[in-house]
Parts: sequence; C-alpha cells; structure tokens
Amino acid sequence: MTFCLGIKTKNGLVGLSDTRITSGSETTTSKKVFTVNKRKHTFFIMTSGLRSVRDKAITYFSEVIDRKDDSFTKLYQAVNEFGNQVKIVAKEDKTFLEEAGFNFNLFSIIGGQLEEDSEPKLYLLYPQGNWIEIRSGTPFVIIGNTGFGNPVLRRSLHYDDSLEYALKCAFLAFDATRISANDVDFPIDTVVLKNDDYFIKEKRFEQKELEHVSAFWNNRLKNAIAELPSEVLSSAFEDFNLVSREG
Repeated sequence: MTFCLGIKTKNGLVGLSDTRITSGSETTTSKKVFTVNKRKHTFFIMTSGLRSVRDKAITYFSEVIDRKDDSFTKLYQAVNEFGNQVKIVAKEDKTFLEEAGFNFNLFSIIGGQLEEDSEPKLYLLYPQGNWIEIRSGTPFVIIGNTGFGNPVLRRSLHYDDSLEYALKCAFLAFDATRISANDVDFPIDTVVLKNDDYFIKEKRFEQKELEHVSAFWNNRLKNAIAELPSEVLSSAFEDFNLVSREG
C-alpha cells in the first residue's frame, strides 16, 4: 500500500508521500514522486498502485516530455498526456496482470503550474485515464491508504491556510496512517510549490528527524483528552458507581 497526499491552498501546493514498497513479505524503499522543473513550467506526479505499472507509465511519459514538453501550456494538457500513457500500459499489460491475480490500479496525484495556468492546479487521475480537479471546497486528495489521514485533514485543514500549516497537517495525516498500517512508513518525500514560483522544492525526511514531532503530538492528544469538558459523559458511570457501593 501507499500514502500519497496532495494539498491545494490559496498560496500554492503541498505534497507528501511515503516510500515503502511492499511485495509479498518483502519491503523496500523507493521514491514515488516524479518532478519536472522548467522555466514557467513545473509539475509533480505521485502514484499509488502496482510499481511495475507506475514505472512503465512514467518511462513512457518521460519520453513524451523529452519530445514535446514545451507544447504543454496548461497543466491539464500534461495530465491528459500522462493519462494516455496509462491507457497504453493498460492495453499492453492489464489482461496479463488480471490473469495473474493483480488489479490494474494506478492512481495518480498531479500538481503544478504551467505558463498559462492562472495558479497552481491539482488533479486526481484514475486508472482509466480520466481525472478530477481538486478545488478549494475539499482542498486535498489522498491515494493509497486513505482512511486514517482523512479525519486529521477534515478537522484541521482549510484552503486559506499557509503552506507551512498545510505541511504540518500533511505530516500528521501521514503519521496517523503510519501508526495504523504496517505498509506505510518513513522516509517521506515532500514537495512544495508556491504560487507563480514555477519551481518545486523537494525534501526527504528520515524518521529520526521527525520523531520528536510525533511524540509532541501524541502527548498533546493525551492531555487534550484528559482535559475534555466531558462532565455529561460522567453520567455513563453513575449507576455503575451506585451498584459498586451497594455491592
């Protein structure tokens, strides 16, 4: 499984992905982010699904980038082209994969800004090659292991938040997933793109660099639970206490 997250704010984009690859009982570490940085032309792709499908689609797409990347002036055009390459891989491999018991399940998060985009854009691309745009109403998307990080983001993240705040939320969503699922883990890769900067900043973090943040958050959660104004919940114990005293 995988954890990849893209966030869109009024200030730009934030992305975060884990690096764990699970194959049977074996686990390895591999990058799940592909980036392009050119003058007024920058975007990233994060993927979840079969690694062989991902690598093949990215390889095909890289060749397209080498030939005609300059012809893309808006991000959706690059998204369409990557979707085309995913469909080509599906035609080549889907039947054989399904015969072997594997699902063709490549989901992709694509974010960036090209010269004619008024602001950075964020898209979710499905295995069938169709896509949706992530907008301000729900300004994030997770692929892979989605269940554990969603509550953190829905409670805390808003479109108007700063990129720094969004990255903190992204890490907490990853951390909630990491401690709940054994197929998501460090190191993590982050990408940050500010409005009209046209340059994606990449950074990798090891667990030892961020374990103090996890510990801080765990302690704050415990203290917050202890301090909850939950007197009304105490009524759940009233009859129990009475029975205990009578016994």
